[in-house]
Amino acid sequence: MRSELYIDGQWVKPIKGGTCDVVNPATEEVIQTIAAATAEDVDVAVKAARRAFDKDGWPKLSGAQRAQYLRAIASGIRARQAEIARLEVLDNGKPLPEADWDIADAAGCFDFYAGLAEQRDNNPEETIALADDRFTSKAVKEPVGVAGAIIPWNYPLLMAAWKVAPALAAGCTIVLKPAELTSLTALELAAIADEAGLPPGVLNILTGSGSVAGQAIIDHKGVDKLAFTGSGPVGSKIMAAAARDIKRVSLELGGKSPFVVFEDADIDEAVEWVMFGIFWNQGQVCSATSRVLVQEAIYERFLARLIEETNRIRIGNGLEEGVLLGPLVSKRQYEQVLAAIESARNAGATVACGGNRPEGFDKGYYLRPTVLTDVPLDCDAWVEEIFGPVVCVRPFKMEEEAIELANDSRFGLAAAVMSRDDVRAERVAAAFRAGIVWINCSQPTFTEAPWGGYKESGIGRELGRWGLDNYLETKQITKYVSEDPWGWYIKPEAAE
Repeated sequence: MRSELYIDGQWVKPIKGGTCDVVNPATEEVIQTIAAATAEDVDVAVKAARRAFDKDGWPKLSGAQRAQYLRAIASGIRARQAEIARLEVLDNGKPLPEADWDIADAAGCFDFYAGLAEQRDNNPEETIALADDRFTSKAVKEPVGVAGAIIPWNYPLLMAAWKVAPALAAGCTIVLKPAELTSLTALELAAIADEAGLPPGVLNILTGSGSVAGQAIIDHKGVDKLAFTGSGPVGSKIMAAAARDIKRVSLELGGKSPFVVFEDADIDEAVEWVMFGIFWNQGQVCSATSRVLVQEAIYERFLARLIEETNRIRIGNGLEEGVLLGPLVSKRQYEQVLAAIESARNAGATVACGGNRPEGFDKGYYLRPTVLTDVPLDCDAWVEEIFGPVVCVRPFKMEEEAIELANDSRFGLAAAVMSRDDVRAERVAAAFRAGIVWINCSQPTFTEAPWGGYKESGIGRELGRWGLDNYLETKQITKYVSEDPWGWYIKPEAAE
């Protein structure tokens, strides 16, 4: 496992020699010590990225040339997929099949943006029709420059791919800071990029704390664009800091996403999708459908089946076969989720199942998956993102009520609806104020489709061609083509 910083194509120790521990959330044991970058290290990395962009020619390569590097990185990830997935489990705690899926998705992300990089060669500019034929005009898209990217701990390598792949495809250079809790696979990404021959300075990966290394990236005047995935409060601070230098910003923040289940839905299918929507990755998913609204006619039957199936989920170390729910990522996260459950209980909510440590687990940040009912609408458990395996369930009578309750949130990342009536499902989907909407499912994510939210859930979109646009600027180039050098100007004698 790598432990140094990757700057300018080299593995280096931090200038001030700081380190931080990596803890396995399943055992609470320290499994690695990694470097802790400071502002001085960030400055070296940004200057390397700046040189690679301004002088060394990375943005001047054709899309096809950059695509070769991206595909080499994808191949490198696939060649080590089993090893990297296991490392992800040790670092994050998620079950191995989930980690394996994530690593495959990360490789696919690099392949996808390799394709978009090549497509840009075929469409380098857009001709603009002008009312005045004495001029021609075109719009061209160019890389924004040096990107500073900060990613969360819930999908470590996949979130790195979501930032790095489109940035490199666009022709940007990048300084990436992974979450201090889960940095190991990002360091492996650096090793893979190095093996792929990526030019020095194009990709720099610095481990360390958000308050030190992350803040230094945000504040550095050599960074042209900030890309962040994480909590709303941190996103707000990043946006405020970026305003000082008018940096470009894309933010993918939190959510409190609703899932509306109508009375005509198949109860077993609905329960399965609701569980997938909240218990996947231990509920540590920004788009988790954590507010479930069920029509009154099926509410009691739905709830009974949900509790039954939730109690059957196998909990354990993510490396054990058959485990569906691993530990939460850290002691702090574990304590925060427990506190949220206790706060809901004190506010009058009922803990229908779960809500505590499972029997037989003396070590590790394990929590039984939790179903809350009777949650007051002003309770934090209903309003705020818990980021754990906790779902709030309440009944509704009519469609209008469900839509109103679903949209009554300052977040707007995702929403889901389940009904056999396609017309109603499409109508409700259109009524949701959310950037990602699922019909008869929850959480499927595709590299080709845009990802991002309304309201306080963020700014901009990742994935698909929209993710590439995050790292591009649009330039207008207008040319005067008339033979008359004064054709655009009212001559003095004409004015007389």
